[in-house]
Amino acid sequence: MAKGGFPRGMGGMGGNMNQMIKQAQKMQEQLAKMQEDMENQTIEASAGGGVVTVTVNGKKELQSVKINPEAVDPDDVEMLEDLICAAVNEAMRKADEKSNAEMSKITGGMNLPF
Repeated sequence: MAKGGFPRGMGGMGGNMNQMIKQAQKMQEQLAKMQEDMENQTIEASAGGGVVTVTVNGKKELQSVKINPEAVDPDDVEMLEDLICAAVNEAMRKADEKSNAEMSKITGGMNLPF
C-alpha cells in the first residue's frame, strides 16, 4: 500500500469527489429556493362546474373556500360536502404536480427522496 494510506489509483478520486460535493451543495441550495418559492404560490381548483372553488398554497395548506350560494341546498348537504372534498383533493394534486415539476427541473429527473 502507498504511504498515503490509499492504494494506487485512488489519488485522482479526490477531485471527482469535490466536484460531486459542490454539485450536491448547489442542488441543495436550488431545492431550498424552490421550496420557498412554492410556499408563496397559490393553486386553485374547482368542482361541480365551478360551484365550489378552493385555493391552497404550495405547502398544501387550504387558504380559501368559495361556494356558489346556489349550491347550498339544506336537503342535500352531502353533495356540497362531496364537492368540497373533490375540489380540495384536486388542488392538492395540482400542488404536488407543480412541486414535482419544479423538483424535476433541479434534479434532472432523478427521483431523490426529499
